[in-house]
Amino acid sequence: MAYDYFNCDMIEAAHGRAPAVATGVKRTNPDKYVFTYQGDGDLAAIGTAETVHAATRGENIVVIFVNNTTYGMTGGQMAPTTLPGQVTQTTPYGRDPKLMGYPVRVCEMLATLAGTALAQRVAVNSVPHIREAKKAIRKAFENQRDKKGFSIVEILSTCPTNWGLSPIDALKRLEDEMIPYYPLGVFKDENAFPEKEGE
Repeated sequence: MAYDYFNCDMIEAAHGRAPAVATGVKRTNPDKYVFTYQGDGDLAAIGTAETVHAATRGENIVVIFVNNTTYGMTGGQMAPTTLPGQVTQTTPYGRDPKLMGYPVRVCEMLATLAGTALAQRVAVNSVPHIREAKKAIRKAFENQRDKKGFSIVEILSTCPTNWGLSPIDALKRLEDEMIPYYPLGVFKDENAFPEKEGE
């Protein structure tokens, strides 16, 4: 439903396929700014392959990744980012890493790929964090303008409804539980395609 709120052209991709669609759009319209807006279930579950391969190819796109540790739009199931012990609709006794594995730290993973120019994690639980998120998103689009390669900005966000918390308590949970597990910061910031000498 983002197209109801953002004043730009939109394409709705199949679940998880946004980086593949964005790749096609950018390659056929290299002068346009192209970005994806994805949740953790979309990007880090069904869309893992598309995300990893777009990053490793250094596709000159921006990925805005909203991590709220749950499938927020489909009822609150466990996502790849769900924290150990977190209760969801599909983990009523809490996520047990022995049975369900550990959460995926997307920025850290993508920072290891040569085609990634920027991998940064921010949060939106306070005014200073919101300002930092704005700077990170701007930097990602500047990278695209400068043809530096793949940029991802992971945004830690709340989901009061599926967490069963008040908005205030959800902000506290983000601060106390999410940020320690998913530390904020820049994991990679460089030109994925440095210019050769003489160019």
